[in-house]
Amino acid sequence: MANPTPKPSPTLILRVILRCWLCSSLAMGATYNVVNFGAKSDGKTDSSKAFLNAWAKACASSNPASVYVPQGRFLLGSATFGGQCHNKALTFTIDGTLVAPSDYRVIGNSGNWLQFESVNGVSIRGGVLDGQGTALWNCKNSGKGNCPTGATTLAFTNANNIAVSGLTSLNSQLFHIVFNGCQNVKVQGVKVLADGNSPNTDGIHVQMSSHVTILNSKIRTGDDCISIGPGTTNLWIENIACGPGHGISIGSLGKDLNEAGVQNVTVKTVTFSGTQNGVRIKTWGRPSNGFVRNVLFQDAIMVNVENPVIIDQNYCPANKGCPGQASGVKVSDVTYQDIHGTSATQVAVKFDCSSKYPCSGIRLEDVKLTYKNQRALSSCNHAGGASLGSVQPQSCF
Repeated sequence: MANPTPKPSPTLILRVILRCWLCSSLAMGATYNVVNFGAKSDGKTDSSKAFLNAWAKACASSNPASVYVPQGRFLLGSATFGGQCHNKALTFTIDGTLVAPSDYRVIGNSGNWLQFESVNGVSIRGGVLDGQGTALWNCKNSGKGNCPTGATTLAFTNANNIAVSGLTSLNSQLFHIVFNGCQNVKVQGVKVLADGNSPNTDGIHVQMSSHVTILNSKIRTGDDCISIGPGTTNLWIENIACGPGHGISIGSLGKDLNEAGVQNVTVKTVTFSGTQNGVRIKTWGRPSNGFVRNVLFQDAIMVNVENPVIIDQNYCPANKGCPGQASGVKVSDVTYQDIHGTSATQVAVKFDCSSKYPCSGIRLEDVKLTYKNQRALSSCNHAGGASLGSVQPQSCF
């Protein structure tokens, strides 16, 4: 008869349980509540220092860590969250609202309100960012001329492996969310809210960045819902509701002579409601070595959009610095597939390309856009391409 397997002692079992609990706790990491660092949820007391101190603790942790913002309104001035953190899994969990100073002059010339710089593995979950930009918009719209530029609400600069989910950006002074020089970014379930007459309040702006994904978001603002700047590659945008606003724009590009190009961009399953533009490519009418190539606009619904499909390579605001010149930006291999809906103007498809470097490889496939229940028109200047399937308005290639 074999000897029975000895039973482990209660002491050994307890050691194993404690070891598992300790490992689990280390994996989950510590949570740093900003209130414990002196933050006040009254919306009046400047809590910037408390937030930065909580960040410093989380950043110094060698294990995954979280900064927690409970319910309430927390006033913050301009703040930069940076440094070489000891871990690459740092989460900002926000159940409350972060509020910018009501006097726009406090942060109006700071560039950014909240900035994450040179970070790796940061996630922001939930919360509301209230930029309180209404007074600054009124100043700009009044034409007074002495208004500050305004601050971007949330900026990521030279950051990698970033996730933003469930966040609401409200009434930004300037751009709402910006990614500049970033790699591997995922934005999901974001809401951007600002008046249709709010100037320069782009919803999400991406430039000099690669492998950025923007999903399942609703953007209502006074400028581009999403703007795509120089040096953007491998960008995926899907399931976006845009309007009011100026649409989804690649550009403006070509302001500088030496400029990084834009390539490998997909925009799909987007609804534009009452916007100034739908899907747009915009370049300055001046010399540049920039380019736009390998772009897919797919499955877009236009609802009373002024310029549903547009390439404008003669952008020259106030006719300064560019009249009479041709854009140097080369636009090629752009596909418009399954674009349907209504145009607010008779010309629903407009390709106004560079006279020096005409657009090439433009492809229209299964497009149906109408104007006041009638056929719309298309317009082409220096554009070449092909049409496949049913295309209305009739192609002008």
